[in-house]
Amino acid sequence: MSDTVELMRQYVRAANYLSAAQIYLQDNFLLERKLAPDDIKPRLLGHWGTCPGINFVYAQLNRLICEREQRMLFVLGPGHGFPALQANLFLEGTLGEYYPEADRTVAGLGYIAKNFSWPYGFPSHSNPGAPGVIVEGGELGYALATAYGAVLDQPDLIAACVIGDGEAETGATATAWHANKLIDPKGNGAVLPIVHVNGYKISGPTIYGRMSNKDLKALFTGYGYEPIFVQGANIYEKMAAALDAAADAISRIQKVARSSAAPDGPHRFPMIILRTPKGWTGIKQLHGDKLEGNYLSHQVIAKEAKTNKEELRALEKWLCSYKFNELFRSTDGLAPTLHALVPPVHLRMGNGLRTQARDAGYRPLTLPTAEQFSEDATVPGTIGSSSMRRAGLFLKEVFTQNAEQRNFRLFSPDETYSNKLDDVFAVTSRAFVLPKLPTDKDMTSDGRVMEMLSEHTLQGLMQGYVLTGRHAVFASYEAFVQVVASMADQYAKFLKIARETSWRADVPSFNYILTSSGWRQEHNGFSHQNPGFIESMLSKPGGFVHVYFPPDGNSMLAVLRRCLASKNEINIIVAGKTQEPRWLTPTLAEEELKRGLMTWDFASDSDPDLVLAAAGDYMTKEALAALSIVKQEAPEILLRFVNILELGAAGIGNQAHAVTMDDFEAYFTKDKPVIVNFHGYPQTLKQVLFDYGGSSERFSVHGYIENGSTTTPFDMQVRNLTDRYHLAIEVFEQMLRAGKLSTEKAARLNTTYEQKLREHSEYIRVHGVDPDDIELWQWKPTAL
Repeated sequence: MSDTVELMRQYVRAANYLSAAQIYLQDNFLLERKLAPDDIKPRLLGHWGTCPGINFVYAQLNRLICEREQRMLFVLGPGHGFPALQANLFLEGTLGEYYPEADRTVAGLGYIAKNFSWPYGFPSHSNPGAPGVIVEGGELGYALATAYGAVLDQPDLIAACVIGDGEAETGATATAWHANKLIDPKGNGAVLPIVHVNGYKISGPTIYGRMSNKDLKALFTGYGYEPIFVQGANIYEKMAAALDAAADAISRIQKVARSSAAPDGPHRFPMIILRTPKGWTGIKQLHGDKLEGNYLSHQVIAKEAKTNKEELRALEKWLCSYKFNELFRSTDGLAPTLHALVPPVHLRMGNGLRTQARDAGYRPLTLPTAEQFSEDATVPGTIGSSSMRRAGLFLKEVFTQNAEQRNFRLFSPDETYSNKLDDVFAVTSRAFVLPKLPTDKDMTSDGRVMEMLSEHTLQGLMQGYVLTGRHAVFASYEAFVQVVASMADQYAKFLKIARETSWRADVPSFNYILTSSGWRQEHNGFSHQNPGFIESMLSKPGGFVHVYFPPDGNSMLAVLRRCLASKNEINIIVAGKTQEPRWLTPTLAEEELKRGLMTWDFASDSDPDLVLAAAGDYMTKEALAALSIVKQEAPEILLRFVNILELGAAGIGNQAHAVTMDDFEAYFTKDKPVIVNFHGYPQTLKQVLFDYGGSSERFSVHGYIENGSTTTPFDMQVRNLTDRYHLAIEVFEQMLRAGKLSTEKAARLNTTYEQKLREHSEYIRVHGVDPDDIELWQWKPTAL
């Protein structure tokens, strides 16, 4: 072991030097002459403090991989330690496979150092341009859940996840510790969490850094782990022993769990708590301030080295202390002895993603047809469709047809039952490895429905699952998917760069279903009414974010099938779970999906005076109810109904063929007034219409205006002016201005429906429910 320890020390010295060189140097990369101001970059960017610990862990893991031929994925939590990750990717040769200029030569060293944190070079944080990375490193907290997602259905994989002690203070990390309760070792791999406690974050101490080992042990034992502490003298030997013990424990747990008579969990997997100083091996003191082992080493130390001689000499002394010239020679690059710590190509952690290279192959799901679960809609308006019930039946068949491949899961931060997807429990169950009671329902250790009341953890789990090549759906209450809005934003950034990186593999799309929408959360109240997630995601350019508003169950089936067949995209489906009218046959649903919108002929006149449009199932019903009122009261008014199924940053319609200006006018006319009933905030759609020249004079957008409470379903519509009565009144007013209605008739009709609004308000205050003429309303084909 002594020879191996010395080899690891040398490897870490090399990695530490390379980490620092990336932050500081633009020339003189091997220090072959005295360090000069011109050798220092004009802007010093990056984070040094966590790098030495990351390098230490990476070298130790390499030793384990080489000795045991262990397949391992490296997940880096403190993504601001990217210089360390890049240094190791360079040393193991993986970086040079994807960036030929980064070969293990002096020129390659200069390439990575010069281009780190440099315009059009390498970013400062862990990113999808780096081989093996599945976590965007700019925002902390997502690594642990993502690591757990990566090991699902990969029984031979260990994901070594480094978690910084500052990162550990985030809510996303705090809940992710419980993911171990969902991971059955019979059919899944293992996560080895390595909490790197270096004591400080950007300007002060970390919580873990000031906790005693006794308290940390109690904390993580309570979480269900077996903590192994590594710190102090002989730390290289201690870490090697800790990793061996952890690997042995993982193997033992999996072997027992995979035996035929194995009982269910819980299974107490190991974790490592590593204590090393912040900025370990760096400058000890500068200007009388303590740097190593203090928060002052968090980012760039000696930040004035280009202009301050004292700092320049301190930097030079520090860099020279690594004796890099002994480990990397100008003649032949990396010293031959260090190659012993480089795993074979197929086991290198930079090559840890089985789907990373384009030629690795994308494995699509086997999907049923939508028609298998469609309902008869030959008579538009027939009651009986529930979009989420249709989705549940479809997903049940997806599970069935892909059972052998084990490449599909459902992630549900709230109850799968509540969201009407419980038909899937006929073929699978919820994953849970803690003790189960006889009264528990649809719950087994090997279930494929991942249900936990933490949107953070399930978003991370699904990211790890999808980015390692498997398929999934994330079904959430619409209001509470906002909990992961920032995570979704970071994932969108990751995906944007991954799509532009030629060697990145195709991955399945990230599919959200937003249900239990605010329009039918009247029983839960104002807190459950928020359509803001779609607004945030629609702002993402690039054409890979799609938001779908299926108006009925048949449309839901067509949309869901398309989303599950797509790749490299983010799909958001907004659908209700109540029983609603059927509007489109399967054929018409597919036709609308191709375009992203459609004029509904059964509800349209040929040459309209006004266009009514809607996006969203409940909005569609209210708009058609308004149209019915208008045709009953004023049949001389000619109307067209346009249903909007898909939106994206590029505009209305299918993003591969977004609606052009000519198409837009074909649907919405050139000059007639348009009233749109929209599922989300009106401003969200107004921004889309702006690109089409949609002026406020011609386009009126109704939507959620932050009015809600515990009330009735129809009153939710009334409070937000999206109900049939307000829409009908606006049509009458528009037609009065256009000369299509007389002043007297318009006034009479407005008075009639304003009175209906008052009567409704009085009725629900007395009875607590909507009246039957609202609750039982049905479209009549004779409305036109």
